[in-house]
Amino acid sequence: MFSSLPSVSLCTLSSSSIEQRQSSYNSSKPISESLKTQIFHKFKTPFELKQVHTLFIKNGIPLSDLQMSNVASVCALTPSFQYAQQIFQQVEKQETFLWNCCLKDFAESDSPYDALLLFHQMQMHNVCLDSFTCSFVLKACVRLHDLFHGRILHGYVEKLGLRSNLVLLNVIVHLYASCGKISDALLLFDKMPQRDVVTWNTMITQLVKSGDTDSAYKLFVEMPVRNLRSWTAMISGFVQSGKPKEAIALFEKMEEEKRLKPNEVTLVAILAACADLGALELGIRIHRYSDKCGFTRNNHISNTLIDMYIKCGCLEAAIDVFKNTDERTIFTWSTMIQGLAIHGKANEALKLFSEMIQTGTKPNGVTFVGILNACSHMGLINEGRSFFASMTRDYKIIPSIEHYGCMVDLLSRGGLLDEARDFIERMPIEPNAAVWGALLGGCKVHKNIEIAEISTRHLQELDPLNDGYYVVLANIYAEAKRYEDAAKMRKMMKDRGVKRTFGFSSVTVKGTVHEFVAGDEYHPRSEEIFKMWDHLLVRMRSKGYVPNVSVVALDVEEKEKERILFRHSEKLALVFGLMNTEPGETIRIFKNMRICEDCHASFKVISSIVNREIVVRDRNRFHYFKDGSCSCRDYW
Repeated sequence: MFSSLPSVSLCTLSSSSIEQRQSSYNSSKPISESLKTQIFHKFKTPFELKQVHTLFIKNGIPLSDLQMSNVASVCALTPSFQYAQQIFQQVEKQETFLWNCCLKDFAESDSPYDALLLFHQMQMHNVCLDSFTCSFVLKACVRLHDLFHGRILHGYVEKLGLRSNLVLLNVIVHLYASCGKISDALLLFDKMPQRDVVTWNTMITQLVKSGDTDSAYKLFVEMPVRNLRSWTAMISGFVQSGKPKEAIALFEKMEEEKRLKPNEVTLVAILAACADLGALELGIRIHRYSDKCGFTRNNHISNTLIDMYIKCGCLEAAIDVFKNTDERTIFTWSTMIQGLAIHGKANEALKLFSEMIQTGTKPNGVTFVGILNACSHMGLINEGRSFFASMTRDYKIIPSIEHYGCMVDLLSRGGLLDEARDFIERMPIEPNAAVWGALLGGCKVHKNIEIAEISTRHLQELDPLNDGYYVVLANIYAEAKRYEDAAKMRKMMKDRGVKRTFGFSSVTVKGTVHEFVAGDEYHPRSEEIFKMWDHLLVRMRSKGYVPNVSVVALDVEEKEKERILFRHSEKLALVFGLMNTEPGETIRIFKNMRICEDCHASFKVISSIVNREIVVRDRNRFHYFKDGSCSCRDYW
């Protein structure tokens, strides 16, 4: 574009020589307006800039007509930096301002490191630095997680007397915290002469990201003024750290203040808490609010709503949201496929996968985890093998440890324990605890002591403090009436300092979550619960129910085994739900462990006695009990 223009070497032109050349060309024919428009602002290199500069001199055009921001950007990282300085001096433009604009662009670009290079140029050529210079370079350091240069900039802030500049100090706090130097960030935070809501929010957000929600909440409580971002950061922090109760309590407190309205980010966080806790009523209320505000057009909101309804046991509601989602991402499809899988709708999950492929959406690894889970939950062994092979063959997806775990689970549940063990030994990656745990789970279902012992030996090395594996093997021993071996497992747990995780179940009644632990006798209404259970038990026995005491891994009298069995947490939660809900109302129970065989059998019988639908979410999947049967078809 510029190659045909006359060229003049201007790298070493002094101010006086530029003026002389300009005056010598004043009599030249003026350049056309169209040519001005075409080339004056389109130079992309220092060489092209010099050609344009030559035209300016030849035609007597004032340098002020040049686009100075473009001059800065093309010369910033080149040896022509000083040449640009000379131009700025000629037109009496504020040099620092122009370089700062360039710094800002670099700091926000895909290559923020260029801002550091320009900063180095500015130092080398004695450009006056100001607060904006430091701000833009610090932001580049934050994006790069560059603590080394960030500390240098902090030194400049002190040297330039800018230690009272709140904007700069906020960025430095952010830099230290995001680079993992939380103690340095807190030290600066404590020494700051003043703080604004940005300071507090920055510190809270970074503490949450580091996993220290207790310290974050302490700061949140101390904040003099909170905005929506403060509340959202803390709610999200509780959700991310596995504290959904605290997240919901804080959200409700925010609502009570009636000063702030939640935005999409807040709602995504609180919906995730509802999903974790099974707080369906609050989730429905958030859904209505989202519809009212038009937030459901937001893909994150609709995806989180689908996930919330799935995890709260409302599959039909999840399907409705899915159908009304205009823009379905791979996350949308994968969430729905996984939801159908854990709800025992394997055929529907496979059908949805085919529909997704027909839309041209390419599956990813998460999609295949859902598909393999669907096959596993319904015993579709051949289909599972086919999908596992198709991952690499058709979609070039390298199986991860999660996919191998799904395949071991599929084979183990199907009773192919030897094949599952061989599969593990042939894995191209090292099996983890989840893989061996899947095999152990299959051993419990199919009562295979030999392979269970092999699995447990590997698990004791990979995850020595996980009590679940010891308990499963102890239960396998107990079912085989090898009570001494079961006792040895419990003693081994005690000797190794493995703490027992107690089973608990929760049921929501009129918006309040009620939790029960196994053998719970401290609930204020425990006597009523026990009496109602005894009443139910009479009717259950008349329908052929026989307690399965083999699931009690203790060598005690039969009556004591029954007493322990009848105090399982999910049974207590169910009876409490029956006592406190309207006839015909669905009861939803959430359990932290796998539902035992006896509870599963008793819930089927109770569903027919009380004519209710009972939904149980255990550690692995959902069970829908209705009219004496379960959606899992007794395969779980």
